[in-house]
Amino acid sequence: MAISYKKLFNLLNDNGITTYYLRQNKIMGQQTYYNLKNGSGKLGNETLESLCKLLNCQPGDIMEYVPDDELLTK
Repeated sequence: MAISYKKLFNLLNDNGITTYYLRQNKIMGQQTYYNLKNGSGKLGNETLESLCKLLNCQPGDIMEYVPDDELLTK
């Protein structure tokens, strides 16, 4: 089982939100950002809540479940 955060990075990009902004506003640290980007990170509830507030969205707009077999075929 894997959680994909591609939706998050698309939303951040579409809204012009940088990693610098996320760090300065204590929403997400640099290492967490890179771990999510590389597929090895997870979001805690506080970070998820902060991102939803910042982006005015729901958790499903930020992440999605991708079955393992779909990851292997991509």
